[in-house]
Amino acid sequence: MRLFIYHETTYRYDAPVLYSIQQLRLVPGSGPAQVVVHWDLNAPGKLDMATDAYGNAVQMLVMTRPLSEMKFAVRGEVETTPLRDGRLGEGPGRIPLEHFTCATRLTEADAAVRELAGDTGPLDRPSALLELACRIQERVAYRSGITQVTSTAAEALALGQGVCQDHSHLLIACCRAQGVPARYVSGYIDPGDVPHAASHAWADVWLDEGWVSVDVTHGRYASGPYCRIAVGADYDSAAPVRGMRVGGGAEAMAVDVRVGAGQ
Repeated sequence: MRLFIYHETTYRYDAPVLYSIQQLRLVPGSGPAQVVVHWDLNAPGKLDMATDAYGNAVQMLVMTRPLSEMKFAVRGEVETTPLRDGRLGEGPGRIPLEHFTCATRLTEADAAVRELAGDTGPLDRPSALLELACRIQERVAYRSGITQVTSTAAEALALGQGVCQDHSHLLIACCRAQGVPARYVSGYIDPGDVPHAASHAWADVWLDEGWVSVDVTHGRYASGPYCRIAVGADYDSAAPVRGMRVGGGAEAMAVDVRVGAGQ
């Protein structure tokens, strides 16, 4: 399957930004699940390329001139490969697997999360991960505008509402509560005729000496119409755009994401 992706993010400020440094994870890599056909990233200044500890492509942007708007736009094509039972077909990566069993602020398991993890049973096969995904769907209905990027898995479970980021954090928290390595994935999905699409998040879980990709929001393996961009311990280490600025006052953000599929 070939995915055609366009993603534009625009930040507007009510006062000039005097200095800004941004860290971008907006460029996918080729691997067993996908091959990047071409990819363009446009930014308002020179980008310095690097690779982070998780193996993600990272672009650093430093702006020292005043500006009232900052826009990032990506456009590209990715050829994806179906994954049998969600198995990614790649090794553990640069980070020791033990790192992905450690709780983070966003994936800390409280009593309710530990109870959910315990009720699920052993997470020792891909189908068990789908069963857990269904349980999470039952407990946390998809609804935007309720949680924030700073919301934790435990908070989303308590609220009973959230988005793909919260679903992914909750599955990761349950896996780690059982000592099973799990990591966060950011990327895109072809929406087709289902909701909750375009810019997306899911999780990889280490089972039987390999990663299994699970989309909790849609209750299925993250295979086919998915473009992987970055992985991390949670959203904070895989966020598409993170940064800081001096000046600018209030900020307004507009996002336009379009994903289509073809042969």
